[in-house]
Amino acid sequence: MAITMYTMSVPVFQHMLRNLLHILDKAERHSATRKIDPAALTTFRLFPDMMPFARHVHIACSEACMGVSRICGMEAPRSDDKEASFPELKERVGKALSYLCEVPAAAMEVTEDSDVTFMVRGALRTMKAEAYLKTWVMANFFFHITTAYAILRHNGVELGKLDYLDGQLASG
Repeated sequence: MAITMYTMSVPVFQHMLRNLLHILDKAERHSATRKIDPAALTTFRLFPDMMPFARHVHIACSEACMGVSRICGMEAPRSDDKEASFPELKERVGKALSYLCEVPAAAMEVTEDSDVTFMVRGALRTMKAEAYLKTWVMANFFFHITTAYAILRHNGVELGKLDYLDGQLASG
């Protein structure tokens, strides 16, 4: 099977978002077991000028959905990015997973040379779809998943590399 725009993105997003759900479950249990206010984790920043944990979850979900939608022309789910609790964040991830299940592989397969235009800090940027997916969407998605993981790990949530790579295997 050849690598396609679809196979290098949607299944990868789905896999990592399922792992993010696993990580959120572990963080929620950690908070309850240790009697820690969940907001201490969901609002935590690695450094004052960095985004809090919940925002990294928002962006990871949005990046996967918006990246795919810009490439294939489907409308992505919208959110007001106000999810703050673990249940709300898990619901947000679930909505992203549901959207990705609706994306037909064929919608992404004729698009690698098409232009994708998007806003970056108030300025329009245009890239070819394949480059946009490989060098912008995937990098941004993984950055925010990794940072969310790092915030929780920094705060004592018992996470390991396997939780990040394969949440199903880690919990089984």
